[in-house]
Amino acid sequence: MTTPSHVRGAGGTPLSETTIGAALETAAREHGSRPALISRHQDIRWSYDELNARVDALAAGFLALGLVTGERIGIWAASCAEWTLTQFAAAKAGLILVTINPAYRKSELEYALNKVGCKAVVAMQSHRGIDYAGMLRELRAAGKLPHLEHAIGIGAFDDFIALASVTGKPEHHRALAEIGANLKCGDPINIQFTSGTTGFPKGATLSHRNILNNGFFVGEQIGLTPDDRLCIPVPLYHCFGMVMGNLGCIMHGAAMVYPSEGFEPLAVLETVQAECCTALYGVPTMFIAELNHPQFARFDLSSLRTGIMAGSPCPIEAMRNVIDKMHMREVTIAYGMTETSPVSFQSGRDDTMERRVSTVGRVLPHLEVKVVDEEGRTVSRGQPGELCTRGYSVMLGYWDDEARTAEAIDGEGWMHTGDLGVIDEAGYANIVGRIKDMVIRGGENIYPREIEEFLYRHPKVLDVQVVGLPDDKYGEELCAWIVLRADVQAHEDEIRTFCDGQIARFKIPRYIRFVEAFPMTVTGKVQKFLIREAMIEELGLKVAKTA
Repeated sequence: MTTPSHVRGAGGTPLSETTIGAALETAAREHGSRPALISRHQDIRWSYDELNARVDALAAGFLALGLVTGERIGIWAASCAEWTLTQFAAAKAGLILVTINPAYRKSELEYALNKVGCKAVVAMQSHRGIDYAGMLRELRAAGKLPHLEHAIGIGAFDDFIALASVTGKPEHHRALAEIGANLKCGDPINIQFTSGTTGFPKGATLSHRNILNNGFFVGEQIGLTPDDRLCIPVPLYHCFGMVMGNLGCIMHGAAMVYPSEGFEPLAVLETVQAECCTALYGVPTMFIAELNHPQFARFDLSSLRTGIMAGSPCPIEAMRNVIDKMHMREVTIAYGMTETSPVSFQSGRDDTMERRVSTVGRVLPHLEVKVVDEEGRTVSRGQPGELCTRGYSVMLGYWDDEARTAEAIDGEGWMHTGDLGVIDEAGYANIVGRIKDMVIRGGENIYPREIEEFLYRHPKVLDVQVVGLPDDKYGEELCAWIVLRADVQAHEDEIRTFCDGQIARFKIPRYIRFVEAFPMTVTGKVQKFLIREAMIEELGLKVAKTA
């Protein structure tokens, strides 16, 4: 008799039924003088007591602005201490934090803020040449952000804290305590935008219970303790940074360590050595950049023991180098999606080398995963099919989008991931493909349909198809095949210039080809796999062996 591909995680340690604000309070009581946050590029070092006090001041300031529990507040910034203050202050005030990708441009920002009705946004002035303040001013001046009442700039750090000091009066601190007492762990507290196949991002809505528990169990898998210092070069706007990183740390009393605003491999190496970091997170692209940095050999990384590589398929050779050359003997691989808070599978520190380099591990506690065929029937172990996840981690739904929520989560509570996976007899999973048309470039999820719909706006474009191609550095790169309108000509740079400043840089296709037609089935369906195969052959690309 064959074993069905249906696995359940252990149920030993009970789920937490607390809120994010209460979890920070607990961490401050239990680990008050221990380091909580080290932002190396800002020269900031706060204990848990200090972090909690600053969070309270800012949360009271949010209330003083007139923000009300349940309203949405956006955070549009690169990694910094203010990002984390906003994360926890919003949670204490019962405000739903809307995490906005720092790479967003005007059209994407406008859509995100309006989709969820943000009343306030905390934003950097600029980052890596992107004028955040300018874009916000332009959109507000044009009347395109009707819900937005407050734009709070992150300038000098002292100015940012001054906002809370000036506006946060005693009555607001009292109100904060009352709010905390009435918040429930099942309340929505975070909206993460994830690209949609219709071309518009979806707001995955997550609760305290969703993300606190996921952060806890991910931290358990790598053995986080109050003695650990976790280097977090992954972006905070993503679940990898704010859930697996920040929340994982506060649930274990560990220190959050930020090496730089945006990823810089040299800053990571310097920070790990200077701060004696014991754990490190990253997508494969980041680890490869660190390992191949010309100064890599001069750094002492022997303090490292563990960490997580996730976000996109991991080249097996890169995993071996991380273990051998970066001393991360207990490094794990994790798999999941934003809609599941995010992690559902993770390898263990005691797994064999072979398991850790060739699978994404086993299902986490309190979760169920099954693999189903096209008719929704559970397949046998070793057979590929769509991964479906059920349990505490499944999102509340897509914000203000019942139709797409119903498409993703069925009547029995199963989240249909769109990923093709295989579960072996021992319960280890491997990801073998994607049903949905998603491309993962350097840990960024990109749906070709979104890029196609944008390129359709170009006056010379008649039709366009976008696919992902294998890439040694980023895992995948975008390629656009374009059919031009009659009697016009265009060149690649013209298309890229059209994209520049309108969509995030990582969404601009690296490869552009002008073609007469697309490969089609007899029923008129575009065969994207043939486009991909043709480009792989033309460019001489190799498909990396991954877990």
